[in-house]
Amino acid sequence: MVSRDFGREKRLLVPRQFKAVFDSPTAKVPGKHVLLLARPNDLEHPRLGLVIGKKSVKLSVGRNRLKRLIRDSFRLNQDSLAGWDVVVVARKGLGELENAEVTQQFGKLWKRLARNRPQPQSGVEAAGNSHA
Repeated sequence: MVSRDFGREKRLLVPRQFKAVFDSPTAKVPGKHVLLLARPNDLEHPRLGLVIGKKSVKLSVGRNRLKRLIRDSFRLNQDSLAGWDVVVVARKGLGELENAEVTQQFGKLWKRLARNRPQPQSGVEAAGNSHA
């Protein structure tokens, strides 16, 4: 089982990592007021990047609330997302959704993305290898 933390290794940190996903996503999962772009990362864990601009969510408290909700949802669902680099692109209207709606929507989006999950290169499932 993948550890449930959300450390630096689980984040897309530099523009080059975001650009790689934007330039050649192998999976696109559209949702209500949001788009997930993903590509395989050859790692045993997923990585997350968030793009929530002022244009889509005006106030910083709203953007920060969404980031917190999305990160938490990602953290709880990362077992099924191993091997993906995921960028979440917020669109207008996402900030108006209630917390429960955002959490429910991302639960469904992660499941849809997991169906397209890349197969591990070694042929051995990552599950069961790391116990934290």
